[in-house]
Amino acid sequence: MNEPFMIGERKIGNGTPCYIIAEMSANHAGSIDRAIEIIHAAKESGADCIKLQTYTADTMTIDCDKEYFQISKGTWEGENLYKLYQKAYTPWEWQERLKQEAEKVGLDFLSTPFDKTSVDFLESLKVAAYKIASFELTDLALIKYIASKNKPIIMSTGMGTLGEIEEAVSAIRSQGNDKLCILKCSSSYPAIPDDMNLRTIQNLKDIYGVPVGLSDHSMGSIGAVTAVVLGANVIEKHFCISRKIENPDALFSMEPQEFKQMVKDIRIAERAIGKVSYQLSEREQASRIFRRSVFVIKDIKKGDIFTEDNIRIIRPAHGLSPKEYNNVLGKVATRDIERGTPLEWSMIR
Repeated sequence: MNEPFMIGERKIGNGTPCYIIAEMSANHAGSIDRAIEIIHAAKESGADCIKLQTYTADTMTIDCDKEYFQISKGTWEGENLYKLYQKAYTPWEWQERLKQEAEKVGLDFLSTPFDKTSVDFLESLKVAAYKIASFELTDLALIKYIASKNKPIIMSTGMGTLGEIEEAVSAIRSQGNDKLCILKCSSSYPAIPDDMNLRTIQNLKDIYGVPVGLSDHSMGSIGAVTAVVLGANVIEKHFCISRKIENPDALFSMEPQEFKQMVKDIRIAERAIGKVSYQLSEREQASRIFRRSVFVIKDIKKGDIFTEDNIRIIRPAHGLSPKEYNNVLGKVATRDIERGTPLEWSMIR
């Protein structure tokens, strides 16, 4: 089993709080000022990391109007791939400034490269880790190049078969890099709960022995919180200032107040998961007095026999334990006992 690894000052793996990534993607909508605003809002909303995507339309595809390059259904139906990436990309000349801004407010900075030139660019920025997108899961040459930098890698697996995931993991390990976190992902935008299959998180841990998390494109926070309960070490969510700001990713992104509530719910869930324990908390200990015990329910004279008519098992727990009830029946009272008195062994002969 691989040990947890570090991104910046944060440990990624079991026994440590879930690492929460705010994915900016295209939500800057072409404005560096908005990108900076997103960084500050992500920090205020409880994110540990801000993530960008490093590509240009030309590093992703070619400018071509043939049918192969048209999106025929889904969130971006009717778009041409090249033109979509032109609208969505984050200018490379912004990215050093955005990294500095993230570091200034105390966020880790992470980006997804989509070709070797973007890896080289991010290396020049001295990034601490890399993200591999679901759609690049089968680009083994790119994955090997990223892994060769010996930085931690977070890899999404949307659309991936187990065989494809195996090939990608092997490509990373072939470069001597074992600092890997795999993200379960449903690559539909937005994703629906029926397609998420979050039980796969533990299965991936069992198979590969690495930290595993969720790249969550579903609406709301139920998927993310459930994933944490099922063992997710990382949660990635698209983050925007407002879904009203038009851009390719707005529809399935979280606004700051939603993200903040998700982080709060995750941290509460982590406390609730706790550890295997049968010890009583102070609050539980205080509640034990309201358990049941044996009480006298009718006035009893000295020498009377204890019967089902004059003693009962009721709340609270000031008298003998309920398990002693049958042992008391038929025995004799050593003194007068008033109704409502908890029964004690000194009262019994």
